[in-house]
Amino acid sequence: MTYFEGALLGLIQGLTEFLPVSSSAHLSLLQSFFGIDSEKVLPFAVLLHLGTLVSVFLVYFKDIGELLVELARTVRDLFTGKGLRLDSSPVRRLGAMIIVACVPTAIIGLVFHDFFESLYVSPGLIAAGLIFTGFLLFVTEKYSVKVKLSHKEEGIKVTHALLVGVFQGIAIWPGISRSGATLAGGLVTGLDRNTAIKYAFLISIPAILGSAIFEAKDAFTGGFESSWAGPAVIGVLIACISGLFAIKVMLRVVRNKSLFKFSIYVWILAAFVLIYINI
Repeated sequence: MTYFEGALLGLIQGLTEFLPVSSSAHLSLLQSFFGIDSEKVLPFAVLLHLGTLVSVFLVYFKDIGELLVELARTVRDLFTGKGLRLDSSPVRRLGAMIIVACVPTAIIGLVFHDFFESLYVSPGLIAAGLIFTGFLLFVTEKYSVKVKLSHKEEGIKVTHALLVGVFQGIAIWPGISRSGATLAGGLVTGLDRNTAIKYAFLISIPAILGSAIFEAKDAFTGGFESSWAGPAVIGVLIACISGLFAIKVMLRVVRNKSLFKFSIYVWILAAFVLIYINI
């Protein structure tokens, strides 16, 4: 892998992890374009995911700190017999609902892991995922402007969290955007836009970290090519920086109700893929 390829893959990973256009689809298509063996690039992909994870920590470091403090207080309450006391603070409820959302995601990921992995070799199925993402964003944006989105952090219910978790699990399908799916799940449950996007990004932390840990064993079993060390460092740094940019863009896009613009992009990309595989 060259420095250019490493930088490009890092840039694409950082942008597409948080913009609702599917990072899995873009990385898979780029690997195919450059002729990079997906098995060999797996360690690199794991590192890139960790780079984007840093982006979330940098943007939401204050919220994450509050969540960790509240988690410690919750554990203390449990050991002293006071119970979960989810309604004692919005932060505690938010933290609990992040954990709840991870349950269906983890179940879907573990049960259907091999199935989802098999989809990466089919550009047609990746295109289908992109088309689905486009319709999901389009329909969600049209729906959300017609209903009152009023639920804030203290209003997130277990049913809301489970639905968002299912959306996140479905997004393991290459071509379906994780950020787009989780945001759509939040909006259709009635979360206001600021809460929905914040929730979508925060639940990405255990999702990305869990995926990286799950893939790490297979990724690094055969070692890591020393010649890729330089490109990997550059790729991770660029993934982090571009991830920061993508998060900022998404915050503005969601508040301006402009998700449908990404529908057009993923539909065009899907059309390009379908035309390419049929030439």
